[in-house]
Amino acid sequence: MSGEEKMKAKKEQAKGKVQEATGRAVGNERLTAEGRAEQMKGDARQAKEKIKDTMKD
Repeated sequence: MSGEEKMKAKKEQAKGKVQEATGRAVGNERLTAEGRAEQMKGDARQAKEKIKDTMKD
């Protein structure tokens, strides 16, 4: 996994967790959903990079 892509994935996952928690705290369903979506985006990026690494080996 390239360092830059790994950082992007972790950043998206962290940002999503914060958004989801904030949305839940204030009762904003849209913000909660956006947070979950951001986390999934980070998870997908991370999975893609792991597959690339596996294919290289």
